[in-house]
Amino acid sequence: MANADAVSGERRKGGKYLTFALGREEYGLEILKVREIIGIMEITAVPRTPPHVKGVINLRGQVISVIDLRSRFAMEAVEKTDQTCIIVVEIQSGQRRLNTGIVVDRVSEVLDIACEQIEDAPSFGTSVDSSFILGMGKIGQNVKILLDIDSVLGSSEIEKLAAQAA
Repeated sequence: MANADAVSGERRKGGKYLTFALGREEYGLEILKVREIIGIMEITAVPRTPPHVKGVINLRGQVISVIDLRSRFAMEAVEKTDQTCIIVVEIQSGQRRLNTGIVVDRVSEVLDIACEQIEDAPSFGTSVDSSFILGMGKIGQNVKILLDIDSVLGSSEIEKLAAQAA
């Protein structure tokens, strides 16, 4: 059990988080994972990819994959707005570091969240996978779901798409 406590303590890290919204829900990403924020742009579809993989973009000569986070989280699709944007994040997938874009409804702000403001994700039982949640950031009366973006995006399908783009 000591190992589980060590993982829990390691996962609950305070620091700076970029917060963003998908619908009414607020999420946070460790700011060190964020490379840049860009407006929505033309995305080239790649055949035979899962529905949440929107395709690839050419960002200053680098081809990067783009994931629709709403679709990844099985949320209802919505029309793009002038606030819809792509957050380019650096993920660790196996031995490789990959830049990947995630489409979000809008970016909110950068928050400094202290360790004592972060709680472990509640248990939803064995049928719900919450391994992609770093913790729950308590900001005033609100809760921000802090994501482990490596777990959200790190998968064999992202690696395959990155290999196709290379």
